[in-house]
Amino acid sequence: MLNDMPTTDLILRLVTAVLTGGLLGLNRDLHRKRAGVRTHALVTLGAAMATIAMLGDDYANLDAVSRVLQGILTGIGFLGAGVIIRDAEGHVSGLTTAATIWVAAVLGTLCGLGHWLLIAISSLLIFAILTVGGRLEKTAERVFEHEADEHNRNTDN
Repeated sequence: MLNDMPTTDLILRLVTAVLTGGLLGLNRDLHRKRAGVRTHALVTLGAAMATIAMLGDDYANLDAVSRVLQGILTGIGFLGAGVIIRDAEGHVSGLTTAATIWVAAVLGTLCGLGHWLLIAISSLLIFAILTVGGRLEKTAERVFEHEADEHNRNTDN
């Protein structure tokens, strides 16, 4: 299979995986999270490599790719679980980073398969969620916390 795939196609798939994962990791680095550029780039690269290795000569060995994808998505959970921490007060942190590690594996698989449009759309959505999602959560917490306080004050009287 690898002998049949044009070298430029192979390089494009692997470099896209590294860049996509690296950008995802950069977001985590900018938010001072433990898993950053290197971790995410390696996850996407590894998933792309495993996927490409399982592609058949016709680029569509779906049974092999399906098994690889199942293994990646199950196995990556262990890496993601390693960034989730519960502190002494019981607060859990690291869930978003764990989710980005999981989605990085999926992106890597998509890069390995060469699904360019799906990679582009998914990447835009992921970065939108990471950029706007935190602000949205904080706004919702303030609004609903304020409403809950108002409700409690009104029912206490």
